[in-house]
Amino acid sequence: MRDSIQTDQAPQAIGPYSQAIRAGGFLFASGQIPIDPQTGQFIAGGIAEQTEQVLKNLAAVLVAAGSGLDRVVKTTVFLADMDEFALMNEVYGRFFVTQPPARATVEAARLPRDARVEIEAIALVGD
Repeated sequence: MRDSIQTDQAPQAIGPYSQAIRAGGFLFASGQIPIDPQTGQFIAGGIAEQTEQVLKNLAAVLVAAGSGLDRVVKTTVFLADMDEFALMNEVYGRFFVTQPPARATVEAARLPRDARVEIEAIALVGD
């Protein structure tokens, strides 16, 4: 069984995909970019501000599915410029303090709407 997750507390999907899918005790969260869900616009600032908004958006999707950042087991971070890794990593570390998830970070030639960062996650749901 699988359920599609949808919340207005995170940006709406900009294509034919779900914000997340809950299946088999896991949540597979689609990549989030730094859009303010209230305005539909990118937030102002650089990589630090964008990373913070991305993680807030991701957290909102997780909560809507009955999970949370503390239940994330794997993330993939996509950066437009690997030179911004240290700043992204500093913000990321504030959201994942204890038992941080496994992670891959890659530089992408281009991200949706020319974002500087996009993060997807896999998390535990249920008991």
